[in-house]
Amino acid sequence: MTHMIASISGSIQRIEPAALIIAVGGVGVRVFVPRTVLEDVGGVGRAIHLHTHLIVREQELALYGFETTDDLQLFEVLLGVNGVGPKVALSILSTLSPELLKSAILREETAVLQRVPGIGKKTAERIMFQLRDKLDMTQAGTAVPFVSDVDADVIDFLTGLGFSIVEAQSALQRLPREAKTVDERVQLALQYLDQG
Repeated sequence: MTHMIASISGSIQRIEPAALIIAVGGVGVRVFVPRTVLEDVGGVGRAIHLHTHLIVREQELALYGFETTDDLQLFEVLLGVNGVGPKVALSILSTLSPELLKSAILREETAVLQRVPGIGKKTAERIMFQLRDKLDMTQAGTAVPFVSDVDADVIDFLTGLGFSIVEAQSALQRLPREAKTVDERVQLALQYLDQG
């Protein structure tokens, strides 16, 4: 049943704080999406294609949508963790990039997960423990990028200034390798973020 609607294509009818209304054949379908999707949509009227997961409950049907099959698979793996429902799983994918999440799990950094709204220490530890064995399922044959201690400090600094972890991670990916110290990397990251 959860895979009954595997994907959705249509035009964006309305943008809500945590969802998109997508017009499909005369019907407006509400699809809950991570913040990263909301930031990328471009505006009402744009065409969009999302990979979806249908949550079936006694009182409601809720559709969750993702830009890539990797993100969808990660969402489904997170749903398999005790105590993690669709809203928490979506919050994780809204706050952490898949690369940062995987790196944190491999390095057992529960503090990274605790930055996600609604996740305390016990839930973070449970996610770490249960996802460690399932991580291979989400890697799609690629190595998990290693987030160095320096970059972890840079992310801490940038998020302390109010930038999201996704923004900080995006800035880090564009920094030259020559910039090795925390100070150098913070300065260059801030230049990139200011331009954005």
